[in-house]
Amino acid sequence: MHLSTSSRWPWPRQRLRRPPEAREADASLRILLEQTVARVFDVELDLMRLPTRGRARVAMARQVAMYLAHVACGLSLTEAGDLFERDRTTVAHACQVVEDRREDSEFDRALDLLENVTKVLTYPPMR
Repeated sequence: MHLSTSSRWPWPRQRLRRPPEAREADASLRILLEQTVARVFDVELDLMRLPTRGRARVAMARQVAMYLAHVACGLSLTEAGDLFERDRTTVAHACQVVEDRREDSEFDRALDLLENVTKVLTYPPMR
């Protein structure tokens, strides 16, 4: 039996359509993360949403937002990529860059605070 090494599937790949309420929750989470990180990094929100890398400061803020989506919110790399309209490998790279920067004690402390704030803001309400 010969296994094909082709990357083509025998059936068409389709993304599952998420219900509107899930898409609205995703949009809310993205806005929350971007606003929080933009304020801390003193970056314009519009610049974080550009499809290009932009300046180093903007790229770092975007990478921190993706890192928080993955680490603090528990999203998979694929889910975080979808949230920020990026590929999962971009999110993986962002997480690696952020982890490498954590050796700087000031950056590490700011990230600890951002993680805690994100967890508090995204915690489900008590009933």
